[in-house]
Amino acid sequence: MLILPTRRQFLTGIGATTALVSATGAYGFVIEPRHRLVVTRYAPVLPGWSTGPRLTVAVLADFHVGEPTMPLDRIAEIVDATNRLHPDLILLLGDYPSGPSVTTRKVPLIDFARVVEGLRAPLGTHAILGNHDWWDDRIAQKTRRGPVESQRALEARGIPVMENTVLRLVKDGLPFWIAGLGDQEPFLMRGDRRGRDDLSGTMAQVTDDAPVILMAHEPYIFPRVPERVSLTLSGHTHGGQIRIFGTSPLIPRVDGKDLSYGHVVQDGRHMIVSGGFGVSRVPIRIGVPPEIVLLELGRVLPGAASPA
Repeated sequence: MLILPTRRQFLTGIGATTALVSATGAYGFVIEPRHRLVVTRYAPVLPGWSTGPRLTVAVLADFHVGEPTMPLDRIAEIVDATNRLHPDLILLLGDYPSGPSVTTRKVPLIDFARVVEGLRAPLGTHAILGNHDWWDDRIAQKTRRGPVESQRALEARGIPVMENTVLRLVKDGLPFWIAGLGDQEPFLMRGDRRGRDDLSGTMAQVTDDAPVILMAHEPYIFPRVPERVSLTLSGHTHGGQIRIFGTSPLIPRVDGKDLSYGHVVQDGRHMIVSGGFGVSRVPIRIGVPPEIVLLELGRVLPGAASPA
């Protein structure tokens, strides 16, 4: 027998549903993107790292600086939190400006660079560019060349920006390489598929057998990354911005593989995709709080995040 709800029950249900939707919206628009900040730790056992040093790496991705979600005081909070982790090396994975759909007031990139100049690590802070660094630069879109404003601002503050280049670093007498790939989606013009990335040319600059960490803003290149690379680091996806039951429904799979977030292992190769800090298209994050990724390489941490 069908039992219909009373008018009071019906109105109570509507009220509860409205309250839940309102609370979820407030959390997604205000609390998670603007006020939460977590440290996500990984201690992957990597191929080729047996000859590498014990190394702590802080990975910072997708700032998307701009008000209201990412003002300068929020950037300063991230810088302070990163420095308290005492990393050996800091890597910035691109997308420093915010797009117009989520910005009420732009924050000058020179001011952003002034704040992130405060990052401290013995092996330095090194950066790559993302698609928004190109998309937000009208001159670069017109001329199809850089350097873009993000690069000029960071390098003016002593933070080198890598584009299809490599750098050999040494810790405790043990060498390793960092490689920075050019962006894969730099141009907005419809049908323009010319990326700035040159994976083979970048890897050709590695001159010995020391392990390699590859920085690639978009994770979609991962199926093409050679086994020579011990670890690929990416951002771009923001973890989908909405992550439900461990999945990101808004991010398409690549060759059937979820590359949206976390530690991905494919054919013995490893990639870690950061959820980053900012927002794009819509100013909301649910289930994927802004994060500093902290890598502990050459050691195993109890309770470290495991592969997806």
